[in-house]
Amino acid sequence: MNILVVGGGGREHTLVWKIAQSPLVEKIYWAPGNAAAVGMKKVETVNIKPEDIEVLLTFAVANEIDLTVVGPEQPLVDGIADKFQKENLKIFGPKAQAAILEGSKAFAKKFMMRQHIPTALWRTFTDPKEACAYFRLMEPPMVIKADGLAAGKGVTVALNNEMGINAINQAMREGIFGEAGKKVVIEQFLEGEEVSILTFVDGKNYIIMPSSQDHKLIYDGDKGPNTGGMGAYSPAPIVTDKMQQQIEEEIIKPTINGLVECELDYRGVLYFGLIITPNGPIVLEFNCRFGDPESQVVIPRIKSDLVPIMLACIDGTLNQHALKIDPDPAVCVVLASEGYPGKYETGKVITGISRAEEEIPKSIVFHAGTKLDRGTHIVTSGGRVLGATALGKDIPSAIDRAYQVAGLINFEGKYNRTDIGKKALAHLEKGKED
Repeated sequence: MNILVVGGGGREHTLVWKIAQSPLVEKIYWAPGNAAAVGMKKVETVNIKPEDIEVLLTFAVANEIDLTVVGPEQPLVDGIADKFQKENLKIFGPKAQAAILEGSKAFAKKFMMRQHIPTALWRTFTDPKEACAYFRLMEPPMVIKADGLAAGKGVTVALNNEMGINAINQAMREGIFGEAGKKVVIEQFLEGEEVSILTFVDGKNYIIMPSSQDHKLIYDGDKGPNTGGMGAYSPAPIVTDKMQQQIEEEIIKPTINGLVECELDYRGVLYFGLIITPNGPIVLEFNCRFGDPESQVVIPRIKSDLVPIMLACIDGTLNQHALKIDPDPAVCVVLASEGYPGKYETGKVITGISRAEEEIPKSIVFHAGTKLDRGTHIVTSGGRVLGATALGKDIPSAIDRAYQVAGLINFEGKYNRTDIGKKALAHLEKGKED
């Protein structure tokens, strides 16, 4: 098979790395890819941006692509699946009508309310004056979300009036998120611990992947501004067998049934961003694709060939498949450029990747913001640069290995959190006491 993978970040490198292991695959075209493609068998980068849907379509037709796998959310929301399917090309990812679950937080909230899926109390605003007036009536903390796609940075937890009014004005008046921020959702702040549950969906059937937990804020102790994600681990110990069953019965099943009832033919990955509160699991958000960096810890634990699973999602035959999961936990520590998620410099030479993968057992370094400079050096090209990932016999050993990997890699201005997995350790300790 000829496969086209769309996107150039850490999630997409993880997908390319996994798909390349399939005996069904002869060639992977990666658009636009990153420096990880150097030396990868079967893989060739293609200089096409994810948002250039027509160019991607022309390429897929010309190169007889058997399956296209879309990493980022923007092309899915923009209808890449619709256009490919019109040309009878198999594509893994939902059509625009279904991808709106991520494309509009207001739509997702209405969907959850209609299907009786637990979510925070909320209101939607298109007028900044009304939004500010409403916020002043509320008791902080409250959460302000840009309605549309904002690369994971459109959410503000406003701890006081000043923060809330500033977030509303930045989104709605100053337009820092463009069209995505012209409408905002203001919702109740919920106390609890966030977890991510990824599911394969074929329209009506689903397979749940192992749980994971992202670390969204830039600094240790979950402080500072939001990022695309500074690290993750899988599984999340807070998701016990009992909690997993509750999540499936109260959230996943009603969501899939609701999609069918609303005639939203959802095929691909559906990401449930949850918060585990004292009152049970509650949905914070839906995403219409694999998470990043959740993919970097979930996909390495999947022993099954992903290609047949993806084809089954497209063909509606997911009930004929099951996932084999590596029992070893996985941890990913994101190495970022100094200054991220604000301004940062690029072009910094990276060293130590090969050494880390050779010396640390069961480790993989996933590239996110890298490129090849003049065909010789791998250099930084983004805010999130690498995902230092490792599996271990338990979460403590996986954390230790991931940080060993991170320590062997160097570039000027390298920054990473030092507490990835700390919450998991706390749960494991509590479990011992209980």
